[in-house]
Amino acid sequence: MSNKKASVWTSIPFWRRSAAWVTGVASVLLIWLTFDSISQINMGTESDLKNGIDKRVPAATVINYKIGYAMDAKRGHEVPTIGEKQLFFGKEWNEEDAKNLLHLGKLTSQSKNCMNCHTLLGNGAYYAPDLTKAWLDPAWKDGGPMQGMTGKNSVEEAISEFLQHPSQYPTHARMMPDLKITKEESMGLVAFLKHMSSIDTNGFPRNFSKTDEQFKRGGSNAH
Repeated sequence: MSNKKASVWTSIPFWRRSAAWVTGVASVLLIWLTFDSISQINMGTESDLKNGIDKRVPAATVINYKIGYAMDAKRGHEVPTIGEKQLFFGKEWNEEDAKNLLHLGKLTSQSKNCMNCHTLLGNGAYYAPDLTKAWLDPAWKDGGPMQGMTGKNSVEEAISEFLQHPSQYPTHARMMPDLKITKEESMGLVAFLKHMSSIDTNGFPRNFSKTDEQFKRGGSNAH
């Protein structure tokens, strides 16, 4: 009879112990990733904004600030930038009112089924333009066609007017239907879009037209 020692690779106890170790390590890693993700997506505060503390998801009151988009050479993609104070619909919003406005915008986006056609933060459809960074689209800025078409002189007023009466401003082959959005709902949606544009999405969407130079060459995500 052969006394040849059995290979560890055919040992059932070895594989049982290995499975237990792998499961344990994976569980610890999953728990760590869960807490890390929660810390990353927790909304910041007004104090963070005032003190220049960067949060992946800024406070609701970020709607009171100018938001830009700039290349981060270290990370290799664009990131949102938060600049000086900027009135939103003609006033500065306190933290409670800003949160309520964002909440209204979120509920409106859900009740109007925006993601049936649009993409928001990677979720939704691709029938209509991606709205993740829609607030930053040069088409809505001073000198862009949307302010001229709507007769408004600010980004928020132009977007609000468009959302309320999309059929009056045919700007895309796939026209947005009239969803009977009220003035208040449109303000909430615009706040929701502005806040969403301030979220650090690791450069997503990659094909977003970010600069005025691109806009002048015909690049735009506007409707």
